[in-house]
Amino acid sequence: MTIKILVVDDSALMRRQLTQIFQEEGDFEIRMARNGQEALEENLRFQPDVVTLDINMPEMDGLTALAHMMDARPVAVVMVSSLTEQGALATFEALALGAVDYVAKPGGTISLSIEDIKTDLLAKVRSAARARLKISRKKTSAPVAAPRVERKPFVRRGVCAARGLVIIGVSTGGPSTLEGILPNLPADFAFPIIIAQHMPSTFTGAFAQRMNNQCALEVLEVNRPMDVIPGNIYISRGGADVVVTERVGKLVVLIKPESATHLWHPSVELLGRSVLEHCEPRDVIAVMLTGMGHDGADAFAEIKKQGGRTIAEAEETSVVFGMPKELIDRGGATLVLPSGKIATQLQSWTRQ
Repeated sequence: MTIKILVVDDSALMRRQLTQIFQEEGDFEIRMARNGQEALEENLRFQPDVVTLDINMPEMDGLTALAHMMDARPVAVVMVSSLTEQGALATFEALALGAVDYVAKPGGTISLSIEDIKTDLLAKVRSAARARLKISRKKTSAPVAAPRVERKPFVRRGVCAARGLVIIGVSTGGPSTLEGILPNLPADFAFPIIIAQHMPSTFTGAFAQRMNNQCALEVLEVNRPMDVIPGNIYISRGGADVVVTERVGKLVVLIKPESATHLWHPSVELLGRSVLEHCEPRDVIAVMLTGMGHDGADAFAEIKKQGGRTIAEAEETSVVFGMPKELIDRGGATLVLPSGKIATQLQSWTRQ
């Protein structure tokens, strides 16, 4: 199947390099645009299946162009983002507006060549061509910080009083999906939550801060060993794997170097296996959200087999119905739910 792709970038060099990658594959029909205004026109005229979109462009920046695209003709968009804090903030705004995914932009603060991103770019563009769009009608021309949520009074009970643990595995489409779940959990939510979201190391700190501004629970980036405490949501630092262990009778979450035997990082499978080793499965709730691949499906299915409870996101709301489908196919899903019902179900289970 031929994929129609629109490459949008103000840099002639970047347009040429990206175009060459797609030309070499042989199954892409390609057009280019130099700025956001041209992108809007080509989106209507060419009607691409996927758009790769730069954020920083003259005349009309990528975020403004994205908002107009989603209003005029929704299309799967993969952002080409700088691996900086500013680039991360803009990328999360783009995902909230409806972009499917993002890839690192070569050059910038972290030196990358076009060859460094080739495999990732092709995989994400092909996945985006099959993705289910989540469209926001919000229009913006610049990143907007989410309002800070006022927290309810909450007395921390200490890790020994925690009655269980929630773990979440997620990849493509994850940030916007998590933004639709985590802010709906109350400040007295009984279980701590650990999240393995496939994401670069330069993005997870900004993402944790963004989520912290929206949630009644405290959201932390795991960048050192931390006690696992009710009232906290732990997001693994990218560029590493996340596991739980036991120290002096307490459950601790920590990061470790990426495992060479696992394809995706932070690895959902490694997180699930460490939970099986250090927690009673019946006290665990494992949630598999949108993403391509099968990361975590085996471990989460084992959690269910040993008495834990699991949720797989339903196809109707998954941006990419890969990871949840793999869990379902293994018989590892206690429930299959659309993302909008997951927070309610988590509260119901933790209150039992």
